[in-house]
Amino acid sequence: MSSLDTTLILNAVVLTVVLESDLGPHRKISWLRVARPIVTAALIVPFFLERFTGAGTGLLIEVAATVGGSLLGLLAGQLMTVYRSPRTGLPTSRAAVPYAALWVVVIGARTAFSYGSQNWFGPQLGHWMAANSVTAAAITDSLILMAIAMLIARTLSLGIRAAVLPDPAGYTTAPARPAMHGEQIPEAG
Repeated sequence: MSSLDTTLILNAVVLTVVLESDLGPHRKISWLRVARPIVTAALIVPFFLERFTGAGTGLLIEVAATVGGSLLGLLAGQLMTVYRSPRTGLPTSRAAVPYAALWVVVIGARTAFSYGSQNWFGPQLGHWMAANSVTAAAITDSLILMAIAMLIARTLSLGIRAAVLPDPAGYTTAPARPAMHGEQIPEAG
């Protein structure tokens, strides 16, 4: 599979998972919702990452892409509203057009770069890569690391914000237990 195919598949998977999971007015934040993107990232790594660069410009590009992806993921997390559902008291989120637009723009830019590297500016990129001792694998891995870092940072932001929501009046976080024979359980107040 070519690096362009790899990047296109990865971008489509990430965009689909994120928008399906987050877009909408009242999305329940459950352990599955937080775990699904992390599992997706864990599945992506062994299939798509080739080999990390250990030194030089390739390593700097991989680190920069990871940091950039993390910052974009935190920005994406801030574009979601996290609150307790007034009906259930459970952590819930809302994401709308600005959230979706950020993901579409970032993934579109990565896709355009991948496509452009093979169809628009391949010779110039190849010359730059040769002059700076950067392999094609380092470029591909950088794009993948950026996508994974953005996904994980967004997920951690969502999970942390949901975990620190204050308990509203009338809801308790203690699990209900069934009454033993003849026992009276006082109502939460």
